[in-house]
Amino acid sequence: MRKVLKAIDAVNEWMGTKLVKWLAVVLILVVTGEVFMRFVLNRPTTQGPMLAIWTGAVFYTLSWGYIHLHQGHVRVDIVYGRFSPRAKAIFDVICAIVFLLPLIGLMSYAGFKWTWYAWSTWERTQETFWYPITGPTRTLVFIGIALFTLQGIAQFIRDIYLAVRNKAYD
Repeated sequence: MRKVLKAIDAVNEWMGTKLVKWLAVVLILVVTGEVFMRFVLNRPTTQGPMLAIWTGAVFYTLSWGYIHLHQGHVRVDIVYGRFSPRAKAIFDVICAIVFLLPLIGLMSYAGFKWTWYAWSTWERTQETFWYPITGPTRTLVFIGIALFTLQGIAQFIRDIYLAVRNKAYD
């Protein structure tokens, strides 16, 4: 089990440190290019906003697993910070059962359905005149959701172990 959890951690670590950081650069370039075209050259494009939305969606979803790995998601640290490690683990297990696992389960299901639909129908966006297919973007978003789901389950297993045994799993 430790090897599986370490593999999930390694994939999300790689995703955050090697791939997603470059997507941030791409997103900045796309938005800056569109702003330049729109306000400096007075020649806005129809593709720029769509590329920015798609790049942002992929950037955000692919980073969720990495952020969860490093426990960077929002918490109420005024209360949470005062807990012992075991109490934090118990609190995290309860929150995972009530909030995280149902949410990522629904997101995984919906993401898979949208991705399947996009590829099976060769869905194209109607937002621009070039009608790009949505399958690649939906696939990358689904991969991000899947990595977040795996990282959530890995952290859930670690938290249960810590709550029961009062020592870290790794």
